Amino acid sequence: MTSRIPRDSRLRLVRPRPLAAAPRAVNQRRPRRAAPRPPEGTPARAELARMARSGLAPAARVAHWADAALRPGRDGAGPDGKGTLSDETAERAAADLGLTAAQVRADWDTARLAGLIEVHGDSARSGWRLRAWDRDDSAVLRGWVALFDAWSLACPEPAGHEAAAVAEVVSAMPQVLSFLHLSAGPVPVEQLLDLLQQRVIELRTERCEIPYGPQPEPVPAQPAQPEPADAPLSPLLDWALRALASVGALTNGEGHATLTPLGNWAVWVKLEQICVAAQSPAGNIEQAAEDMLRGCAQLRPNAARAEYRAWLAARPVGSAVTELLGAARGEDALLRGLAFEALRVVGAPAEPDVRSVAEEPALRPYALLWLAEHDGIDPEDAHEVLTRQEATWLWVDTAAAVADHGEAPMLVRHLESAVQPTVPMLLDEVRAVGHPRTVQVLVALAAAHPDPALAKAVRRAAFQVHTGGS
Repeated sequence: MTSRIPRDSRLRLVRPRPLAAAPRAVNQRRPRRAAPRPPEGTPARAELARMARSGLAPAARVAHWADAALRPGRDGAGPDGKGTLSDETAERAAADLGLTAAQVRADWDTARLAGLIEVHGDSARSGWRLRAWDRDDSAVLRGWVALFDAWSLACPEPAGHEAAAVAEVVSAMPQVLSFLHLSAGPVPVEQLLDLLQQRVIELRTERCEIPYGPQPEPVPAQPAQPEPADAPLSPLLDWALRALASVGALTNGEGHATLTPLGNWAVWVKLEQICVAAQSPAGNIEQAAEDMLRGCAQLRPNAARAEYRAWLAARPVGSAVTELLGAARGEDALLRGLAFEALRVVGAPAEPDVRSVAEEPALRPYALLWLAEHDGIDPEDAHEVLTRQEATWLWVDTAAAVADHGEAPMLVRHLESAVQPTVPMLLDEVRAVGHPRTVQVLVALAAAHPDPALAKAVRRAAFQVHTGGS
């Protein structure tokens, strides 16, 4: 005789894992694309890493000094105990390293842009790349590429130019760099200026909006007045080339610009990423963030990360992060998880935006996990930063993604990732957490679970949430 009392089924707890509940195309093995080879003449990765280490040696030196002298709790820490580079700290570093304070500040800024130093609010600490600096060529090259991506911050733009004009030049420079890469040699600056002007005109044309509806009668034409945006671009091109030269991406002299081996390799990598995305079945590079994430939902994790990198390579980081967070705010829980996976690919540049959404209830658990991993906590242990309520909310949200996009056995297995030791405790806390998809998740779980008694208890909990009962 079967008992009618719901069983107090103990769950075998496993460590919660990042959202990977989307149905993966496991049995749809796509032919592997042959690993692309860099252009002929490109140095080996070990040589490129040696070049990057050499170029970033002053920044690494300051970062090592900061790691030893500014870490809270050590003798000789900064006066605020938080590792910030105050005037006093800059003078102290200059004395210790035999540099001027201005050199220390310049190297400090370079170290920040390369990820050798990570600044969180008003505190600073060594980045993971610094810890791997001497033994990991990939970490060194990633650090240099991060500096390359931030070239516009490495050198202040000339005064007297509108922010819109500066932004247009920054947006147009990838095409200029691509032209330099394809030219495979010195290119006259005048030719680059013509290309920059053409690209800026294209950007302005793309932004042109024609008002909808009846328009007023045209007034007699007045003599055209030059707009500030029509100012010569030559000073801004000079600034861009100077900034790119300062990070080691090109050389600029005698009226010609030439990509360095590192710059040539970095541009090739980004073009290759864009080509990979353009060849994908979903055409993700052309899609908005939400559609791109949907296109990646069926991919395996490594393939999805490659798509994220390609999609990000084709966009300014700021607007890409904003777009990803917008997709995360939608109703589809699967996209919420995938958006934060894409933000993990973005890395440090996304930190301010991720930190700013940590107070939004729907995004808070994801943001806290992202920040914990960014701070160096092992992904397997990052869930410990969540409160019990936040972990329960995340469990329901992930279950919603599984219910919408996965299969019934996957939803049953999702029980194992709950932090509650028993099913009754899980149901009690799920009812109290207030997730908008609670009823649908519980109904789907009841329909999927093979244990009749447990399924009945889950259905009862769904009914109580639906009716507002206890």
